[in-house]
Amino acid sequence: MNSVSLILVVILGILHIGIMGLEMFASPATQAKSFGMPERFVHQPEAQTALKNQGIYNGMLGVLFLLSLVLFSGSAQVMVFRLLSAFVLVVGLYGGFTATKKIFLIQALPGLVTLVSLFI
Repeated sequence: MNSVSLILVVILGILHIGIMGLEMFASPATQAKSFGMPERFVHQPEAQTALKNQGIYNGMLGVLFLLSLVLFSGSAQVMVFRLLSAFVLVVGLYGGFTATKKIFLIQALPGLVTLVSLFI
């Protein structure tokens, strides 16, 4: 694996931990602005539960990227990173089509760039 791919994997892991922070710990006003939702909606307990649930998924994905740097090596590590990057790409595309177009840029594009770098 080349150093560019390694850097992109680390960035993708940190990005998803940051998304977790927004979804789980940010104020409703920040969440509403970040995710293109009405603030009155984000204040609802059910919306907060959904955001926190999504946040834990993003956080664990980020942790898995970073842990895979030390848990795997060689071709197994590259395969894990390819699978995780493909997952990020698919989820980012779905989110971009269904939630807000910003997700294409924030999640799908980094997933795509990382995935392509892992095949070069």
